[in-house]
Amino acid sequence: MHPELFEIPLIHLTVKSYGLMMVIGFLATVWLIRYLSRDITPDPQLITNAALYSLIGGVAGARLFYVVHYFGDFRDNLSSVFAIWKGGLELLGGVILAIVIIFFYLLYHKLPVRRYLDILAIGLMLALVFGRIGCFLNGCCFGKPTNLPWAVRFPYNSFAYRSQISPNMARNRPQPQLQLPPEYFSYTDKDGERYLKPYQDLTAEQKTEVTTGKYRCLPIHPTQLYESAGAAVLCLFLYLFWRRVRNAEFSDNPNRFLAKSGQTFSLMFILYATTRFFIEFLRDDNPFEFAWWLTISQIITVLMLVFGAVLMAVFQRMAPDKISVGGPK
Repeated sequence: MHPELFEIPLIHLTVKSYGLMMVIGFLATVWLIRYLSRDITPDPQLITNAALYSLIGGVAGARLFYVVHYFGDFRDNLSSVFAIWKGGLELLGGVILAIVIIFFYLLYHKLPVRRYLDILAIGLMLALVFGRIGCFLNGCCFGKPTNLPWAVRFPYNSFAYRSQISPNMARNRPQPQLQLPPEYFSYTDKDGERYLKPYQDLTAEQKTEVTTGKYRCLPIHPTQLYESAGAAVLCLFLYLFWRRVRNAEFSDNPNRFLAKSGQTFSLMFILYATTRFFIEFLRDDNPFEFAWWLTISQIITVLMLVFGAVLMAVFQRMAPDKISVGGPK
């Protein structure tokens, strides 16, 4: 876990690992989208502009989704809603708003919407690869305790550690997963939430206990890496599916089943929703929202899966998008 990678000299600003991975993912995605759309766009700059708008919208959507989800944390200080640098983004909200912005951007410029959305689907999965690595370095989106050989341990006072030492009724967990003695806490607020002592204030013995002893963080599923690896597989699969669609539309059988413009985009919803739904069972951060076993992300992924299936059927009946420049290369 490395939420802060290094400090810039003189100005004393720290480079956050999550933000850096988002930037790397954004640049990689822009390059990929420009490369895949090189034979259908009249102006590559349009793709870069669309990516910039989607980045801004994505950050705003991720923050909005988080604020709505945890509005109780902002109720007493509404100005903190805008303090993005303090953390608090939910990737799913960002992806949804980014897609909406790009959709209307393509309509405004009268570009072949379905063809660009297909390419965008591949790019989004590439961005997710880097985004979830950023989550791992930041320590958020953590998993449940496990004894699997590839389990990971996060440090003292990390998100996972604070979750394990406290009850969590939002996840139907009345007892802490890790029983930490009272002397490790500095104080308890009026709501009963206990706050850990800073690591530097612990005694030498306590430091040993929380790093290598019986009070260190329990091993957990590296769910961030699960989703990063899954996104890489989906990116490759969607690319191969997109190639199949491209070849079919320029063949003698343009009405081939599941080979129409827009269906790569539709398939992204179906595949991502399925993987995210099951990975969510291994995560230990999101509160339950329905029937005490489904999170808000799982409810949204069910809707995404249905939406993707409907789009798949609708696009199958539509004529192909018009090509702006030329055929496949």
